[in-house]
Amino acid sequence: MNAHFGNSLVWLLLLVLSAVATGQEAERPRLRDLGIRVGDLDCGPFNAITDVAGVRVGHTTIVDGEGIRTGVTAILPHPGNLFQQKVRAGVCVANAFGKAAGLLQVQELGTIETPIVLTNTLNVGTAMEAVVNWTLHQPGNETVRSVNAVVGETNDGFLNDIRGQHVTEQQVLAAIQNAQEGVVAEGSVGAGTGTMALGFKGGIGTASRRLGDKLGGYTVGALVQTNFGGNLMIAGVPVGQRLKERRAGEPASLPNDPTQEFGSIMIILATDAPLSDRNLNRLAFRAVGGLARTGANLSNGSGDFVIAFSTANLVADAPKDSVTQLTELPNERMSPLFQAAMESVEEAILNSLLKATTVQGNNGHIGRAISTEHLREVITKVQPELIEK
Repeated sequence: MNAHFGNSLVWLLLLVLSAVATGQEAERPRLRDLGIRVGDLDCGPFNAITDVAGVRVGHTTIVDGEGIRTGVTAILPHPGNLFQQKVRAGVCVANAFGKAAGLLQVQELGTIETPIVLTNTLNVGTAMEAVVNWTLHQPGNETVRSVNAVVGETNDGFLNDIRGQHVTEQQVLAAIQNAQEGVVAEGSVGAGTGTMALGFKGGIGTASRRLGDKLGGYTVGALVQTNFGGNLMIAGVPVGQRLKERRAGEPASLPNDPTQEFGSIMIILATDAPLSDRNLNRLAFRAVGGLARTGANLSNGSGDFVIAFSTANLVADAPKDSVTQLTELPNERMSPLFQAAMESVEEAILNSLLKATTVQGNNGHIGRAISTEHLREVITKVQPELIEK
C-alpha cells in the first residue's frame, strides 16, 4: 500500500470489520432461510454477486451519535489491476433522477476501469476523489493521467444527517481495501446503512443464478442498494400492505406514505459469460424487470440505475496488437442470462429488506425492519405453496 494512504487505514479497517460482522445481522434471515424461493434457476454456492469468480465486495459502515447512519460499499470486478485490465460493461438508466458518476464513459467505451463504489447522494464527490487517488497509486499506474471513477448513490437523508457529508476519503478506501470474496454482508451495512425501501428498512442485498451446463454454466450475480418506493410483492404476492396492517399501532416509519416518492436504487450485475458491451447493456436493461417484480413504482423522484460487467475478455489499457480477437455469446444465447438477471435482482432486493435491521437515526426517524414472523404468516395465509416444506 502506498504511504499516501497508510495513515488511519488500520484503525478504520478494524472499525469496518467490527461494524459489518455484527451478531444482529447474522440473526436476520435471507429469503431462502424462510423457505421462500423466487424464480426457477438455481443459485450459486453463496447466492451472491461473489459467485462470479474474482468479484469482491467490501463495506464501511458509519454509525455515530444519533444522526449519522451512512456508509460505503465497494465492488471490485477482479483482483488484478482494474485500470490496466478493464472489464467490459454496460449501463441501463431506468430513471435518471440521480447523481451517479462515470456512466457516460462506460456507455461510450463499454468498459469499467475502477472499483464500483456506492454511497449517499452528497458524498459522490468524496467517493470519486478516493477512487481516483486509489487508482493512481496502484502499482503499474505511475503514468496514468485520466481515470473514470464509477460511483453510484441513493439518498439516505431520512435516517442519516446527509447534509453533514460525513463520508471521508479514508472510509471509501477502507471499503475498497476490505473487499473480499465469498459471503457478502447484507442489510443495514455499508451504503445501505441509512436506506429505506418499499416502506421498510432497506439496505444492501445480493443473490445469484447459475445456468445449467447445457446453457454454458455461466453465473450472473446481483448486488443492490435499495432505497425506493412502491408496494412490496414477493413472487407475485402483494404482501406490503398486509405487513403494514399487522404492525398497526406502532409509530410510523415515515411521516408520509413511503410508497410514493422515495428513491432510489443502484443495481450492480456481474457475470462470467463472455458478453460484448452491447449485450451487457441489454442484460442491464433486464434487471429492471427484477426490480418491477418487487413492486417498485419507478417514480419521478427515484433514480434507478443498473451497471453490468463481465469478467470475461478483459480489455488491456494499452493493447499490443492492432486487432483484438475475443469470444462472445451470440444474441440467440442471451435469453437464459436475461432470466438470470431478473431473478437474481428480484431476490437480492428481497434479501436487502429481510437482512436489514430496524434503525433509528436523524431527527428520531425510525426505519423499521420487516417482521419475518408476520411475513411468513401473511404468505401462509395468501399463498402457502410459496413456502417450501
